[in-house]
Amino acid sequence: MGLVRPVRVDVTGLAGPTRGQSRGPGWRATSPGLFVPTSTTDALVEQRIVEAHARARERAVVTGWAALRLHGGAFFDGLARDGRTRVPVPIAANGERLASGFGAVVVEDRIPLDEVTIIHGIRCAKVERALYDEMQRIGEVREMAVAAGAAYAARLTSIRRMRLYAATRRWYRDVRTVKAAVEMSCEGCRSPQEDRFRIIWEYTAGWGRPLVNRTLLDLHGRFIATPDLFDPVRGVIGEYAGADHRDGDRHAKDVERAADLRAAGLEIVETVGRDLRDESRVVRRMEQAAARAAHLERRWQLAPPETPTLDEYLDARDAA
Repeated sequence: MGLVRPVRVDVTGLAGPTRGQSRGPGWRATSPGLFVPTSTTDALVEQRIVEAHARARERAVVTGWAALRLHGGAFFDGLARDGRTRVPVPIAANGERLASGFGAVVVEDRIPLDEVTIIHGIRCAKVERALYDEMQRIGEVREMAVAAGAAYAARLTSIRRMRLYAATRRWYRDVRTVKAAVEMSCEGCRSPQEDRFRIIWEYTAGWGRPLVNRTLLDLHGRFIATPDLFDPVRGVIGEYAGADHRDGDRHAKDVERAADLRAAGLEIVETVGRDLRDESRVVRRMEQAAARAAHLERRWQLAPPETPTLDEYLDARDAA
């Protein structure tokens, strides 16, 4: 990945810049006394994590979204929901003298040794602990559930594993809220925006849990679609249209696909990012689609669920 750990001034200029070089154009200060070459950009989120952690001492542990990113959680990009504002790297000081600042925020809780692992030479919280801390940081149940779904999408953990973790940590802060968020979370969504649509579908509209990314076939067993969300009782499909759907060719394919779905007796509800902030608009579209679908002849069937399940995959990975 080409990560560069900040170094201190070195009078020889071998292990780091000399004092004079550190003031020149070839080096960038990441925090007091620590430098990286100016060619090293912190636009890469993993580099930002390395730089924030560099001033921490031996017992400190990176946790929350940053640890999940290092574990391979691609959706944990260190940005707020606006997609621009940087979220500080959460670090548990674990008794070390460390103050928030320079891209890091110190969290109060200690992380015991059995919940720590090493990634890229950095002491990180293990997945379930990191996700617990990230959910605790977020604090709002629906967004906590979205964070959990992002970890499931990366195949880092599962609902069963998080249930077990929370059940065995009854003394942890906010454990009831975390448990509620785990129960609201869902395995199978492929992006946080898709998961936010799913939560509106399930909880705001009150339609119950949809089938998520389940393949549909026609009555002859031919592939129709693998929709983001699907209500088999109402015959309604939900799709989140990301930025890639704005392309002209992609839009034409989407129109053709919608026609194919209607021919199979299915109605589609499509949302974009701004729709998810107006839940009443989304629910209204869902109800309208359900009314239309009620008059269609149903010419579809469900394909068998994909295997292995997330828990089967994780158990096999851990046993290897």
